[in-house]
Amino acid sequence: MDETSYVVVFPTIFSKNKIPQLISNIKKILKIKNQQFKSVKRDGEIILVDANDPVFASSAINMLFGIKEIAIARKIKNNYQDIVSEITSIGGNLLLRGEKFLVRVEGSSRGFLAKDVEIAATSNIIEKKSKLGAHPGTDQNYDKLLYTYLTKNHAYICIFSDKGKDGIPYQSQSHKTICAIYDELSAVSCYETIKQGYDTKIIVCYRQKSELMNLIKVLNQIIPRLVQEKIELEFFHLKINPNGVKNYLTYINSILEIMLQFPNKRISLALSPLVFSSDFLDNSIRLVFSKKKIPLIPLSGVDTSLFDEAKEIGLERSIKKLEKIVTIGSNEIPSFAKKEVENALKTKKLISIQAGPNNVHDILDSLEENH
Repeated sequence: MDETSYVVVFPTIFSKNKIPQLISNIKKILKIKNQQFKSVKRDGEIILVDANDPVFASSAINMLFGIKEIAIARKIKNNYQDIVSEITSIGGNLLLRGEKFLVRVEGSSRGFLAKDVEIAATSNIIEKKSKLGAHPGTDQNYDKLLYTYLTKNHAYICIFSDKGKDGIPYQSQSHKTICAIYDELSAVSCYETIKQGYDTKIIVCYRQKSELMNLIKVLNQIIPRLVQEKIELEFFHLKINPNGVKNYLTYINSILEIMLQFPNKRISLALSPLVFSSDFLDNSIRLVFSKKKIPLIPLSGVDTSLFDEAKEIGLERSIKKLEKIVTIGSNEIPSFAKKEVENALKTKKLISIQAGPNNVHDILDSLEENH
C-alpha cells in the first residue's frame, strides 16, 4: 500500500470554479518558500500536492486564500475493504488513551455507503484499540476526528488537518487595485482586499517614524498573501498631527488623495459603515467616482470577524488600539490637507524586495538607503 503522504487542499465553495488559479498560486507559493514538489494536480473537487516535505509544504500553502481546509493524508484506491482497513490502521495510531473519536467519511462512494465505512471502521478501532480505552464520540463531542475524503478513484485518509483562510484565490479578480496601509484598520482592509481576490498594489503612509516599525511588521504578515517573488512598495511621510478624531479623518482623506494620484482604476477604501458615518463614507466614494475610478469597500459587511483577521496578521497586541479606532464616532467630514499631501508626494520612496524570511530588515534597509 502507498505509504506516501500527500497534501490535500479543499477549496472554499467560492473557489470551486477557480481551481486552476488556486493551483497556480499553490505552485507559486511553494516556489517562493523553496519547497520542492513533484506535482500539483486536481482530483475531482480537491487539489493533490505531492511534496517532498508535506508538513512544511502544507504550512506554506495554508497562507493562501481560497482554501477551506488543508490536510496531510494517505492516498489509496476507492475500495471499501481498503478504506476500512486504512482508517482502522491510521486512525488507531493517532488515538491517545481514553480519547473519544469520530470517524467521518465524505465524497463519492462506489458501490457502498459512506455511513457503512464509518460504522465498520469505528467497530474495528474499538476492537483493536480496546486496551487504550478509546471510544466513539458524537458530532458535538469528540477529541479526535478521523476524516476521509473520497473522489471517483481514490480515498484520502487524513493524518492531520487544519482550517484554511477562506476567501478566493489571489488574482482571480483580474483587476489591479490599490490599497494603503497606515494603521490597524487599514491593514485588515488590505488583507480583506487580497482575500477577495484582487491583484493588489500596496502603499504605506505614516505620520511619525515611530509608526514605521509596527506598520512594516504588519506588512510582513500581508506580503506572503500576494504570491509574488518580487514586490514593489511605496512609502509616503504625511506630516499630520496624530492626535484627535478630526486629524485622523483628515489623515484618511489625505491618504485617499495620494491613492488617487496612481493610475490604478480601483481604489480600496479602508472604511466601514459600522465605523464611519455614512456622510463620511459617501463623500469618499463620490470623490473616487469623480476621478473616474471605482471604489472598493472590502470591510463592508465585516463585523466582529474584523478582530479575528487582525489576529491573523499579527495584531494581537493592538486589539485595544483597533477597538479605539472602530469607536471613533464622528460625523465630521474634514477636507484633506493639501499642503501636507503635496509634501508627502515628494517624500515617496519606492522599494523592491524579494519575498522571504528577512522582509522586515530588507524593507528597513531599503528605506535607509533611499533616505
